[in-house]
Amino acid sequence: MTRLIATFFYTGYLKPFSGTWGSAAGVIAAFLLFLLGGWVLVALLTPVAFGLGWWATAVETAGKENHDPSEVVIDEVAGQWIALLPVLIGATHAGLTGPNVLELWPGWLTAFFAFRFFDILKPGPIGWADRQHGPLGVMLDDIFAGIAAAITVGLAAYVYHGILGA
Repeated sequence: MTRLIATFFYTGYLKPFSGTWGSAAGVIAAFLLFLLGGWVLVALLTPVAFGLGWWATAVETAGKENHDPSEVVIDEVAGQWIALLPVLIGATHAGLTGPNVLELWPGWLTAFFAFRFFDILKPGPIGWADRQHGPLGVMLDDIFAGIAAAITVGLAAYVYHGILGA
């Protein structure tokens, strides 16, 4: 069970760039969750993914030298869900339901690429969290990357919709 959770249904075994595959799986899962229960369901399940991910990562890495193996991607999923929340909330405010949420595809792409940017480069507190070693550090750096990406999505939406009036 812990391997299934930590690898997000074995997505973490896709190579190369397992973290990017995990993020892509997180986008797909967020879309499906949005269809089932809107942005609120994604928001409620994000801390669940964090908690289960922390536990599963602890079990999967116990006694191993590598504290953050590439196949563990549940951290990317949780971070990606945070990055997508502004898009999902915006879709709800715009009255987009069901598959129509994909009309906000620029926001989806911004959330995905901004999250990958922050997750790979690890600036500031993201890098600090990554250096903590252990399951909490594995999860926390992606949570911080998700927050940074969500802020980026919000700023991009403000510029596009607010300043440019599009």
